[in-house]
Amino acid sequence: MVSRQLPERHFVNRIGWLRAAVLGANDGILSTASLIVGVAAASSTQNAVLIAGVAGMVAGAMSMAAGEYVSVSSQSDSERADLARERKELSESPGFELDELADIYVKRGVDPQLARQVAQQLMAKDALGAHAHDELGISEITAARPVQAALTSAASFSVGAAMPLLMVVVSPASALVPIVSAASLGFLAFLGAIGARAGGANICGAQPE
Repeated sequence: MVSRQLPERHFVNRIGWLRAAVLGANDGILSTASLIVGVAAASSTQNAVLIAGVAGMVAGAMSMAAGEYVSVSSQSDSERADLARERKELSESPGFELDELADIYVKRGVDPQLARQVAQQLMAKDALGAHAHDELGISEITAARPVQAALTSAASFSVGAAMPLLMVVVSPASALVPIVSAASLGFLAFLGAIGARAGGANICGAQPE
């Protein structure tokens, strides 16, 4: 009887959008709640508080999207520059690059002769890909994606900002400050649990088995 092993489930492929999503939602809750509390404390009407909150949500989402795009684009530019440099080195000094790749495997504990064979086979198939992954640490999973990060950050900021805004709608004007403040703390805890769950971690903080 042949046993079939179930494929392992990993979450590292989510790292690109998950980081931007958690950061955006967290900022959306905090900044919008702070704005709402500040405006409400000035004895403004409930409509004025709501308008200020919506304006803060729109401005914050645009700011987060632009910031993420510029930041991740810088990372992407650095990756492309390193790959171009590595491509040139492979063209000019393939022997040295072979030794360099083999030495990386030796340092990881592979037998020198086997390490060289592995390096030769990998470079024969995709020399740039092998060096990008093992020398530069660039892979398909961790590669920078500016547009994805920008859209994820803007969307998650809007979702996070909508939570304290909802409290403005359902709360009496006289109790806006304590209700929004308390609810925002609960939203942050809820966001932490969702982020941990999406990343495959234990919600209570313990390491998964």
